[in-house]
Amino acid sequence: MLELILDLCNLVGGFLLAIGLLALLPRAGDDLGRFAARLAPFGWIVGIAALVCGGYFLIVHLVSGPHVFHFEIVGIAVGVLLLWDRLRAGALARRLGGTGELPASGAQGAGLVLAVFGIIAMIVGLQGLLTPD
Repeated sequence: MLELILDLCNLVGGFLLAIGLLALLPRAGDDLGRFAARLAPFGWIVGIAALVCGGYFLIVHLVSGPHVFHFEIVGIAVGVLLLWDRLRAGALARRLGGTGELPASGAQGAGLVLAVFGIIAMIVGLQGLLTPD
């Protein structure tokens, strides 16, 4: 059951991170943007679930093997990226002149890196759903 939750977190979290690129699709972009806007308030829940499940499987596979899988690493990264604004030290970042926030997932600049990672996370989540346990 935890494997399914981790795969769904990778899929949904990747979608939330990649919406900047997905919104540029010619016919589906507006609909995907509206869906992501409805889903975005629950992104922190997806982030916590991804961190918990990814961390659990990372510990289990480090201790008892066989090896660390990419599903866990991507899940932990998705969780950290979705929870970045809650995990950061905002006061220190504001004192240093920046906002301390991750750039919005977009089609240019640093947000492009988030969007590409989101696409990768979606592919990993889909692979996890289709891979037999």
